Amino acid sequence: MTDESTHLFDLELKLLLEAVYLRYHYDFRGYALSSLRRRVRHAMDRFECERVSDLQHRILREPGLFAEAIQYFTVQVSEMFRDPEYFLALRREVVPVLSTYPSIKIWVAGCSSGEEVWSLAILLEEEGLLERTVIYATDINQDALAKAEEGSYRADRLDQFSANYLAAGGRRALSDYYAPVLGHAVFDRRLIRQVVFADHSLATDAVFSEIHLVSCRNVLIYFNRELQDRAVELFSEALVRKGFLGVGSKESLQFGNHVQRFEPFVASQRIYQRRAS
Repeated sequence: MTDESTHLFDLELKLLLEAVYLRYHYDFRGYALSSLRRRVRHAMDRFECERVSDLQHRILREPGLFAEAIQYFTVQVSEMFRDPEYFLALRREVVPVLSTYPSIKIWVAGCSSGEEVWSLAILLEEEGLLERTVIYATDINQDALAKAEEGSYRADRLDQFSANYLAAGGRRALSDYYAPVLGHAVFDRRLIRQVVFADHSLATDAVFSEIHLVSCRNVLIYFNRELQDRAVELFSEALVRKGFLGVGSKESLQFGNHVQRFEPFVASQRIYQRRAS
């Protein structure tokens, strides 16, 4: 694309995001443009739209189409025990602290299709903490939330899931936690008996509970700096004093407005602890 066509594309893209916000109250205006460009182009191909303005026209007038198009606005890429060293650090360093609380609340922000939620539930079960833990699993994508709650994943993903689980310090075999059903692994629903799946937007919604651990991984990289700061402020407000925040391996609090509210706890795995004051 030429500089002029890129400029026009970005202008129409910003108008599309504003229209989506005004029409459907989903706020993608603070998402990083570089990522949104790719995803909107995929949506244009899917819905056979030559220009972004054509996509906007259809989205505004076809609510059913928007329900499908939202899949292109959000990133749904995850796996169980992704970055095993992160989960190993939670198991070895964070869980001993969490175990000192009589009850525990964990927030998985941007839970996507639920792989991290199920991973945390398994980890907590093995560490004897699941019974006294409530996990809040939130996302803006209703279809993703439904998939997360279903806990059914393709069988061809299980080798990677199992390898991650063992590298994360798993104490059993991952197969102990699921049943094979028609080419899928369906995980034991007892693991999510205390999980609350809910629609929540880091762009527009407020804090809803007092939390001991926030895990928001590979979400902030899709936000611009302003929205990153808003999300981290939400996490800071939600966390108890000395509570924990885990972010993705390519994410950092170092350059944000709220860096002084946290201190590194396991720096190599991007796990931070909220300062006591």
